[in-house]
Amino acid sequence: MCDHTFANQLKEWRHYLHMYPETAFEEKITSAFIAERLSAMGLEVHTKIGGTGVVASLKAGDGNEVVGLRADMDCIYINETTGLPYQSKHAGKMHACGHDGHVVTLLGAAMLLCERKNFNGTVRFIFQPAEEPGTGAPAMLADGLLERFPMDEIYGFHNMPSFPAGTAHMRTGGIMASEDNFVIGIKGKGSHASAPHLSIDPLVTAAEIILALQTIVSRSLSPALSGVVSCTEIFTDGAHNAIPTNAKILGDTRSFDPQVQALIETKMREISESICRMNGAECEFKYTHEFTPTINWEKCVNVAAMAARKVLGAENVDANCAPWMGSEDFGAFLQEIPGCYFFLGTGEHENPADNIPPHNSAYDYNDDMLETGAQLFAELVATRLK
Repeated sequence: MCDHTFANQLKEWRHYLHMYPETAFEEKITSAFIAERLSAMGLEVHTKIGGTGVVASLKAGDGNEVVGLRADMDCIYINETTGLPYQSKHAGKMHACGHDGHVVTLLGAAMLLCERKNFNGTVRFIFQPAEEPGTGAPAMLADGLLERFPMDEIYGFHNMPSFPAGTAHMRTGGIMASEDNFVIGIKGKGSHASAPHLSIDPLVTAAEIILALQTIVSRSLSPALSGVVSCTEIFTDGAHNAIPTNAKILGDTRSFDPQVQALIETKMREISESICRMNGAECEFKYTHEFTPTINWEKCVNVAAMAARKVLGAENVDANCAPWMGSEDFGAFLQEIPGCYFFLGTGEHENPADNIPPHNSAYDYNDDMLETGAQLFAELVATRLK
């Protein structure tokens, strides 16, 4: 296969998908595009897995082991401002996280593996919906993904503009954090702003809670462990001259360890309820688990690192990178079967600050990394299924 022709094909596909971004569980154009390309490669394609997910399999040799490769498909709600010729045609929706690049990278890997068949076993190509809200991987699992398409291991990646293009970064253990959301409702007693003594001020109570929550990580969590507690929104039903009756604090927490996750939730509940009680206010505390932490398996990290060194060069592979506090629902797969999630550097500028990050309206995937990612995925399969 001519590399120039191959690279151009991937670029053309990516630009098409970039023009037609689709949000969680609405990826109908995307999944149809994927299914058509996989079918043209001669693969048996299964659609509507976990909603709009697509799975295809390729077998070579007589090996019994099965490796899965996963790419996410959905976009986010944001108005694109790139001004590119292939800018989003769907108002308010944009591939600002690079999932268009992930999809095409996996399609490219499928093309390479169909051509080479330099492995002994089966590879499954998994195109997952709804990563952004964290519900796509659980939906595919609930729809019998592992029962219908058994796998021994699974691998996935995310583009990372903050790392130099052509580098790979991974680690054993927690590489991406859990995400838990919380809502703290405070019911006090409103009054005129000129008569605060007649009120039970929920806004002052909220302020005390917000400050006290900051002590969880600094004073209740071991410095050797990681955790984040972020209050991101506050709402009241007051006015400039009226002390409100109700206040509501929203936010999220991040951690890598289930014990840390439980400690944060317990301490948050205790702090919120205690401060409300001290001030004579009522407290309603809601805490939900949105994303499980992404915990890599050591044996799979070793495979991914070995493949990455072959494709990128040993000097461009970090097999013990720092964990990232972002969240990714790939962790749901890793609770069921071994696997590895890694970062592919896509930064075009030497200074990381000069590269536009994901979830920015001016972000665009680095097309030069499409073939690189495809080669890496293909080499990973060849390395694992010898």
